[in-house]
Amino acid sequence: MSNQLIECVPNFSEGRDENIINEIAAEIKNNSGVNLLNVDPGKATNRTVITFAGSPEDVIEAAFKAIKKASELIDMRTHKGEHPRMGATDVCPLIPLANITLKETAAYSKKLAKRVAEELNIPTYLYEAAAASAERSNLSVIREGEYEGLEKKLKDPNWKPDFGNAVFNPKSGATVIGARDFLIAYNVNLNTTSTRIANAIAFDVREQGRVKRIGHPVLGELVLDEKGEPIRIPGTLKSVKAIGWYIEEYGLAQISMNLTNMHVTPVHIAFDEVSKKSEERGVRVTGSEIVGMVPKSVLVDAGKYFLKKQKRSIGLPEEELIRIAIISLGLNDISDFNPQERIIEYMLESSSHNPLNKLTIRAFAQLTASDSPAPGGGSISAYVGALGVSLGTMVANLSSTKRGWEDKTEYFSDMAEKGQALQEQLLALVDEDTAAFNTVMNAFALPKSNDAEIAIRKKAIADANIYASEVPLKVMGIAFKSFEIIKPMVETGNPNSTSDGAVGALCTRTAMEGAYLNIRTNALGIKDEAVKSSILEKADKLMEKGRKLEKEIMEIAEGKIG
Repeated sequence: MSNQLIECVPNFSEGRDENIINEIAAEIKNNSGVNLLNVDPGKATNRTVITFAGSPEDVIEAAFKAIKKASELIDMRTHKGEHPRMGATDVCPLIPLANITLKETAAYSKKLAKRVAEELNIPTYLYEAAAASAERSNLSVIREGEYEGLEKKLKDPNWKPDFGNAVFNPKSGATVIGARDFLIAYNVNLNTTSTRIANAIAFDVREQGRVKRIGHPVLGELVLDEKGEPIRIPGTLKSVKAIGWYIEEYGLAQISMNLTNMHVTPVHIAFDEVSKKSEERGVRVTGSEIVGMVPKSVLVDAGKYFLKKQKRSIGLPEEELIRIAIISLGLNDISDFNPQERIIEYMLESSSHNPLNKLTIRAFAQLTASDSPAPGGGSISAYVGALGVSLGTMVANLSSTKRGWEDKTEYFSDMAEKGQALQEQLLALVDEDTAAFNTVMNAFALPKSNDAEIAIRKKAIADANIYASEVPLKVMGIAFKSFEIIKPMVETGNPNSTSDGAVGALCTRTAMEGAYLNIRTNALGIKDEAVKSSILEKADKLMEKGRKLEKEIMEIAEGKIG
């Protein structure tokens, strides 16, 4: 499948020497097919987590070069650090991001592992989705004994590497490579220096919990099952691995967690549960840190969670939701958390995506007024539509906090959230309309010196005109849905904001009228009469309904305003 995208998050056993870290990162950065997203060194753990993404072949090529460079620069014989590790490149997971399955990603991880073992002479193990057996799927099991116990482990036939010879490489150790779903490395900070207390809290929350004992929780006699195996008391959080440790660099203890399924236990739930268990043991959570990068949804969902606890509207812009999440989780407690550098989507978009969306309103207006044909009427229509639904959303948010309307907070919050979603879609169409226009221009610029080129150019123009008509049709459809927010807000929202809702209705109709004109113009270039008729028919019906709804809303507003 085209446009496959995977992420790679190798962990290197060096977090203090900037020259070594930079040289490893350069091996990744110099590959044109990947985006280096984040380099996150930790001095206390003496470990650096690097995040990059791209097409599968480009990613495993960049990963191999980075592993090779690490094997040249890092000597495990002198390595010390707080984090468990067994090699210069300790672990290298591949994670599916777009248009690729976990199974397909696992196949790429095997290809990478085989090359590392054969060309670099590093014993390589597979884990998670790439593991050959269930016994080897867990990273902590493979890594048990760490680097110091690796030489002995390799002599055990049960621990023959998946790739490479069972021969100890004293400089580079061993590497674990595999494929997994997105994992969040998340640490919660405590106002204590006690590793014992931190571990107790970690055992309270982690899925595997703690072993059951009689009497003393640490020194007491183990309780065994009928097979002689220790009985475990499970922790409170599913899909969570956790340990407690003391970080000298920060002067505090942490609960260090791996959230292996962020949908089962998201960051905000882990934070609140650790806070609860800490308080039970007389300890207070002071903040937390995310190691590496996270999808945008992690912080957006956290922001909504904390707003709901405050009984406030969640229909706010994603930037505000993320800000609330950062404050609530205390992500700036021990170091600055910059969402532009730590959110995957933002880093992937930063280079070229959404150029118009990144402009100030003044710059956007000035660019529109220039002698460039784009952005034109289509992009402006989408933007006016975004402003229209934004006004409806504003009324919903203001209504959700109106004194005496506490029983309506959830309703207005839901309306505001729907409005925000429509706004985001319309803002994306601002850029897509310009892209559609450029597609038409590029098609007309194709060569036409022979019959083959003429045929290719003709088809490209036809396809481009269809696309250029479908984009404003999307604008019309989404703008029409905005009336579903605006009309009830004018009818039942905060009466002081009736005029704001009415202006939103005017903007929405303007967006629809502008997109309608674009469709009729661009449809002239569509030669397939059936396709042209279908697009125009849909546009006609939408426009008729839109004009009717806008008229109804304005009559309601006029009646309320007097």
